[in-house]
Amino acid sequence: MSPYRPLSTDVKTRIEREIGTGQVLHDPGTLQEFGRDSGEICCPPELVVNATSVEQIQALLRLANAFHFPVTPRGLGTGLAGGAVPVYGGVILSLAGMNRIFDIDRENLITVVEPGVLNLDLKNAVHRVGLFYPPDPASLDTCSIGGNAATNAGGPACVKYGTTRDYVLGIEAVLPSGDLITAGVQTRKGVVGYDMLHLLIGSEGTLGVMTKLILKLLPHPQALTTLVAFFPALTDAMTAVKDILTNGHIPCAIEFLDRKCLDVVGDLLPFEEAADAGTFLLVEIDGPVEAITKEIEEIGVICMEQGALHVIMAPDSLKRTKMWDIRRQVALRIEERFPLYIPEDIVVPIGRIADFVACLPEYEAQFGMNIYSFGHAGDGNIHLNITAESPALRPRVDAGIEALLKHVLSMGGTISGEHGIGMAKKQFLSFELSPESIRLQKEIKKIFDPHHILNPGKIFDLEP
Repeated sequence: MSPYRPLSTDVKTRIEREIGTGQVLHDPGTLQEFGRDSGEICCPPELVVNATSVEQIQALLRLANAFHFPVTPRGLGTGLAGGAVPVYGGVILSLAGMNRIFDIDRENLITVVEPGVLNLDLKNAVHRVGLFYPPDPASLDTCSIGGNAATNAGGPACVKYGTTRDYVLGIEAVLPSGDLITAGVQTRKGVVGYDMLHLLIGSEGTLGVMTKLILKLLPHPQALTTLVAFFPALTDAMTAVKDILTNGHIPCAIEFLDRKCLDVVGDLLPFEEAADAGTFLLVEIDGPVEAITKEIEEIGVICMEQGALHVIMAPDSLKRTKMWDIRRQVALRIEERFPLYIPEDIVVPIGRIADFVACLPEYEAQFGMNIYSFGHAGDGNIHLNITAESPALRPRVDAGIEALLKHVLSMGGTISGEHGIGMAKKQFLSFELSPESIRLQKEIKKIFDPHHILNPGKIFDLEP
């Protein structure tokens, strides 16, 4: 039973009066659309507020405290863990309309943006002036910078460049009380007081609503080159990845697709060699032309030494673009094929990747599920797309997922590398965090949000 009452007509009228009638949406189609992200959980809100200013967000949260209704912040709805789903109804606070790039400062290598800016739009904008914003989640053409920060999104480039957290220097945020704060700095260093910035980054919209972000930029790499390798087995490819990294190479991307993924998208790949391979490995290096030319050749040698069937150096830009487009379609194609589809994004230590992938057939056989694995081999972040032929198999598959996650933790890994906890994974939180750690985090939530009005029920169950 929800601890929140439905919004009364008087409260809805008050919201419209303080926010602006044109910014408040309540037609059934819109409510249904905003009731889900890219995952399977769906809970329509009672209202959608399409914010375009900080003042509107402050007014909404103050009303939420006064009348005790939940507010769920939302970027562009590309999450997979239910983090932007309004499980208790109330109001969806959409930040899509706050999408301005205020400044690109070439001298200080920073940019100042609103949370609704598309990741790809920012990349393109800074590239035009010779700069580089590295974080590149798979949904970079549809996800927002604010959503990336709320989940500490990663992507293929994080093997070399890190995650979103590594590029947020400072933020402006509205607290659940409606008060406005700033956290962080505009410089590359700063140690004044507790690190409020990195507490808010990755908090999945449960502690505050980010309204402005100061982001670190880098000079754009001079050049980029690519290697494609096909291996007879996934374990061979993962051993090659370990050797690439331990020999001192730091690619800007190391992505893989297993044989099952190749069966799904292999017909789209511009390489005949995909037909008889067990694994597809994509390695990219960026930097000065002379340096990366030599380095990619050395990586090719490592792949051949580990049994690669084929190594293709520097495919043309058209093929490279097509490869990345196909890589980003994998999960969608898998989801379309199966009535039961559950995405997981575990991480294991790099040296244990081969051991982990070798055990997947055992779990498939034991729990009656099919596992499609692909992802960021360079940092151990493996996307497990777990499927079954019928929704009726869900209890058995859930038992298999639980066993898999426990195995990941036994190897020194983590249950989520990018997707976050949200609603989808909070039942597994105690597998990884101690009771005392969970207690402290709940206390932090209470300090920020004593009335439980901001994205309640995410990460932790709602408590009295």
